[in-house]
Amino acid sequence: MDHIHRLFDLLEKYVNNHPNKGMLYSKEGSQWKSYTAVECKELVYKMAASFLRLGISGNDLTSESQGKIAIISNNRPEWILSDFATQITGAVLVPIYPSITHAEWEYILNEAQVSILFVSDKSIYKKLSLIKDNVPSLKHIYSFDQIEGVAHWSELLLDVTVSEIDTIEKIKGTLKPEHLATIIYTSGTTGNPKGVMLSHNNIISNVKSCMECFNFCGSDESALSFLPLNHIFERTVMYIYICKGIAVYFAEGMEMIGPNLREVKPVVFTTVPRLLEKVFEKIDATGRELTGFKRSIFDWSVQLAMKYEIGTPKSLPYKMQLALADFLVYKKWRNAVGGKIKAIVTGSAACQVKLLRLFTAAKIIVMEGYGLTETSPVISVNRFQEENRRFGTVGTIIKDVEVQLAEDGEIVCKGPNIMMGYYKHPELTAEVIKDGWFYTGDIGQIVDNKFLKITDRKKEIFKISGGKYIAPLPIENKMKESSFIEQIMVVGSNEKFAGALIVPAKEKIKDYFLKLGVPLDSSVDITTDKDVQKLIRKELDRYNIQFAPHEQVKKFQMVNAEWTIDTGELTATMKLKRRKIMEKFGHLVEKIYT
Repeated sequence: MDHIHRLFDLLEKYVNNHPNKGMLYSKEGSQWKSYTAVECKELVYKMAASFLRLGISGNDLTSESQGKIAIISNNRPEWILSDFATQITGAVLVPIYPSITHAEWEYILNEAQVSILFVSDKSIYKKLSLIKDNVPSLKHIYSFDQIEGVAHWSELLLDVTVSEIDTIEKIKGTLKPEHLATIIYTSGTTGNPKGVMLSHNNIISNVKSCMECFNFCGSDESALSFLPLNHIFERTVMYIYICKGIAVYFAEGMEMIGPNLREVKPVVFTTVPRLLEKVFEKIDATGRELTGFKRSIFDWSVQLAMKYEIGTPKSLPYKMQLALADFLVYKKWRNAVGGKIKAIVTGSAACQVKLLRLFTAAKIIVMEGYGLTETSPVISVNRFQEENRRFGTVGTIIKDVEVQLAEDGEIVCKGPNIMMGYYKHPELTAEVIKDGWFYTGDIGQIVDNKFLKITDRKKEIFKISGGKYIAPLPIENKMKESSFIEQIMVVGSNEKFAGALIVPAKEKIKDYFLKLGVPLDSSVDITTDKDVQKLIRKELDRYNIQFAPHEQVKKFQMVNAEWTIDTGELTATMKLKRRKIMEKFGHLVEKIYT
């Protein structure tokens, strides 16, 4: 690892160690197409030479002067190839979430002064057509899929001359670890997106520090990638895979994750808790279809898993029960995610402890971690080894990163992974980086002098009229453990008590009443039905007792449609946009306090 200082050094390492091994895979028709490391390097150099011909370069390698290339695409080999090709010209990659609004696309493309843009498919290009004429800097658009009237990326794959190779090698020689590699715009929960500037060293230092966390997998194994590469979490893990020589398969789409897992049989993949919840919901739905003895065995296995604890000795009877449950039930859960899975790495939001117990008991290690785009991203992670994992925490601090808690409990950190700053916004940078310490905005605590625990988001804590503070996040995470609550947002700033907006889990509620022999009429509005309200009230009361009286949810209103990225209530990393939700459903909040 000593010779790896820039991101493109990882590609060279793969080529040197595994030249003819399949490095990247994508589905073409019914077959997985392989790109060997040597083929990847060849394509990268062809793209880079074309960029230079189009006038893209690093210029004097200042963040302002470096050429900017953007990408709006699903995960696929072309994404990674474009990334490496951009790097070796000295230019900067600006990945953009496909799911954000076209107005946000326009803002990002203009602020970053993007010259070349890659889009993956027709739907993205159609959305881009609404704003592309409003971006004067945009000179070239290329597509990965064939789209009529749009230049295909293959037009960049021309033969490279010896002199062009020499030029690329000279550019690589001038690029230093501290030079800007990428600008990642965080959608945030308020205001315009902010461009986080990350250098080669920011990300490479994080890759190196996290390598020990991935010591459970090797170059003869594979990973499945489906979390957006626009997110620094998936991208940094992608560089870790490349550093370890792992074969990476790109899922065909979110709806194909299940079939792809069973085809690829990966040992690891990354996810966010919401997707992990959906994996278990499918397992649970299958179990609920069982009857008689098989249903009893399924329910027993779930209850057994719910008692699972790490870091404590297990009695012989419990171990024997686990072994039986594994033979009868848990191995089927592992088969549902491919059969060879060793670990799932999750981040971006808190994972329900219930899920952690269930998967861990089934011999699927969930490595929950924590970090931000501004920290490249990993600050801490629960390790594969049990002694370095703790339910309800985000694990131990990684190597070369320092963490302290400010007087108010805010997590502040320092290390080579801390961003260069916000692009074109030094005033915003100064708000979060003070004396080299990055202020995360998250409130936390250290458990047993070892494990970091996130307790809330500083800006989301509010005060009720009685003067007491409420941290909504732990309340929401606990309430979501209910099978009948799909999503929840705790409200009550300056009000007398805490209330909540709730998106009910409609299908599970319907199943519940069906089993009671009182099926809900299809014309019934679940959000106003008195029996459903009683059920939700009962669920809230079940969890309320775990909180102080002023933190307990006293009243609620139900929302008819699920909150999504597309409808604007969630950020691209699936966090609640609280201000947006308040704007859209303020009338329901008023009802709570009327």
